[in-house]
Amino acid sequence: MIRVGHGFDAHRLVEGRRLVLGGVAIPFEKGTLGHSDADVLAHALSDAMLGAAALGDLGGRFPDSDPKWKDADSMLLLERCAREVHDAGFILVNVDATIVLQRPRLAPHIERMRRNVAQRLGVTIDHISVKAKTSEEMGYTGDGTGIAAYAVALVETTR
Repeated sequence: MIRVGHGFDAHRLVEGRRLVLGGVAIPFEKGTLGHSDADVLAHALSDAMLGAAALGDLGGRFPDSDPKWKDADSMLLLERCAREVHDAGFILVNVDATIVLQRPRLAPHIERMRRNVAQRLGVTIDHISVKAKTSEEMGYTGDGTGIAAYAVALVETTR
């Protein structure tokens, strides 16, 4: 049996924080504000995989009310979610994600993001799709105050 999960995440962009996407530090004057490192790509992918396996969501596993997760590496959280999905009897077929952000341009960083995600999920890079889109200067992703990511994951049962 195959199952699909959808994930979404959004964070404010603020000065004084790093912009980390898929474990890649992106040079920019603003970064994502959040309890962890606020990697929206890793968060959306985690929720998509957990959703496909009907295992809840990222916030339920790593709540922002727990100081243990302050400044946590979201790629480590992604890896832990993938392990939970696997332990529940699923294998990851593929993931597809879209990051929505007006600037900076992410094209030069996409392949590194894909490699990082593939490594953490224990799959080859051809199982990982990451795209970047602008929102044509509309809304929080277009005016520079925020960033969003959407993801879908396809899993297959192993039992």
